[in-house]
Amino acid sequence: MRKHGLDFCLDAELTIVHSDRKTIAIQLSPKGITLRAPVAMTDREAIDFLRKKRSWVESHYKKFKASDPSEVKEPFTFSELQELGQKALELIPQRVRHYAPQVGVTYGSITIRNQRSRWGSCSSKGNLNFNCLLMLFPLEVIDSVVVHELCHRKHMNHSAQFYAEVYRVLPDYDRYHRILKEQGPSLIARLP
Repeated sequence: MRKHGLDFCLDAELTIVHSDRKTIAIQLSPKGITLRAPVAMTDREAIDFLRKKRSWVESHYKKFKASDPSEVKEPFTFSELQELGQKALELIPQRVRHYAPQVGVTYGSITIRNQRSRWGSCSSKGNLNFNCLLMLFPLEVIDSVVVHELCHRKHMNHSAQFYAEVYRVLPDYDRYHRILKEQGPSLIARLP
């Protein structure tokens, strides 16, 4: 883990954490910016990636800085995350079984995690991963993530065809996705 300065978001402390992950992820919090990068990626490459996302980073970091400090809650405890994970293990497979036939796809295993950068993911083998923090959202928001990931079984991208499939199954997808984008960062910031 290394600390760096940035030529934008000047008051943000930038931390780069290298691990055996395959992709790079940006995590924002009121304290600063954390880049989670693959071991093979140099700090310079990671910072170049961040610069390419500058407008997104600046706008989202401003939201964090503008939030009322009294609204910032304590990090989730281990037992709270375990409880959310257990609830997710009970609910999410049911929702996947419900929507897979509507999307017209099969799937592999379902894994529940407490991720800082994703609400869900789908591997090329059809394995699905979901964030346990989804349990803090209404069922429609959870369903929007389930449908999104199942549609990746047909299109492993975010093309027009992919979104046509998402909207076919869940016409109100944008409304639920917006809730996730607006409320999600404050929950992810509470991960230990």
